[in-house]
Amino acid sequence: MGAPRAVLWDVGNVIVDWSPRRLYQKIFKEPAACDRFLSSVCTMGWHLETDRGLPPEDNTRRLIARFPDHEAAIRAWWDRWDEMFDGAIPQTEAAIEALAEAGVPQFGLTNMWTGTWAFVQSLSPAFRHFQDTVVSADEGLIKPDPRIYAIACERTGLAPQDLLFIDDSAANIEAASALGFHVHRFEDPAALIPLLVGHGLLEASAGGR
Repeated sequence: MGAPRAVLWDVGNVIVDWSPRRLYQKIFKEPAACDRFLSSVCTMGWHLETDRGLPPEDNTRRLIARFPDHEAAIRAWWDRWDEMFDGAIPQTEAAIEALAEAGVPQFGLTNMWTGTWAFVQSLSPAFRHFQDTVVSADEGLIKPDPRIYAIACERTGLAPQDLLFIDDSAANIEAASALGFHVHRFEDPAALIPLLVGHGLLEASAGGR
């Protein structure tokens, strides 16, 4: 496999800091109660249906029907969703800026509800460097479905082997790797610049920026 020519970025917890717990620890004063709610009521499996394109109001209504005693907390997910964010991750912003300065094409591939995307873009000026972003709810597909990676390739005009895909999810990374993408699982923000240098996308001097 040759070197990648462009970068395909995940967004949540790679570029912007997102955690439902940030909101729900305000609602549930006891950590154990917060844990139980997020593991059994407003679960990531439930949320992913909105990422897949189910309107938030419909997904909320379905969950309230199952857990009527938690109606107020369930509604808070979308009524106060902006409280789940804590801005952008500085090291990622720096990497995006360095890639832009080097002329490397950059794109996004995110599991996200359509209505959230404009707000998320407002959290960092680095998003101005993205030539295009595939938002899952627009496509009715979520990672790690291979079909959404195919859409990303169509939109970028590049083959998997031309793209370095960066995501924090092991399942998403495994799926992309199986399809022929260069991949990196995002765990340590400080590792980004050395990673990009190692792939030949940045000069070694970029680490000093």
